[in-house]
Amino acid sequence: MNRKPITSHRELDVYKLSFDAAMKVFQTSQKFPKEELYSLTDQIRRSSRSVCANLAEAWRKRRYEGAFISKLSDAEAEAAETQVWIEFAVKCEYLDVKTARELYRVYDQVLGKLVSMINNPSPWLLSARANGKARG
Repeated sequence: MNRKPITSHRELDVYKLSFDAAMKVFQTSQKFPKEELYSLTDQIRRSSRSVCANLAEAWRKRRYEGAFISKLSDAEAEAAETQVWIEFAVKCEYLDVKTARELYRVYDQVLGKLVSMINNPSPWLLSARANGKARG
C-alpha cells in the first residue's frame, strides 16, 4: 500500500492525538476554580499545548537529527508534565476520575508514539524522505 507522504506536522497521528487531548484539557479546565487560574489551570493548559508546539517545531527541524530528537524529547517531557497536572487535578477534586483516566491514557499513547519517533528518527528526517524511505 502506497501512502501519500506526510507534508505537515498537522498530518502526524501523534499531533492529531495531542491536539485533541489539549482541547479536552482546555474544556475540562474551564470548570476549575477561579483561584487556580494562574496556577494549575494555567500549567495544565500550557503543558498540553506545548506538546503540539514542540511537535510543530520538531517537524520543521527534520534536516538535523539532533535538533529533531531534541524537540521530540521536549514534547515528551511536556506530555509527561501534563499527566502530573492531571493527577493534581484529580487529587484537588477538580477533575473526575473517569475523565482523568481517559486523558491520562491518551497521553500514554502520545508518549509511546513520541518515544518510537525518538528511537527511530530516520524515516522522519528530510534526508530519508528524499530517498523515499519515509512512512506516512
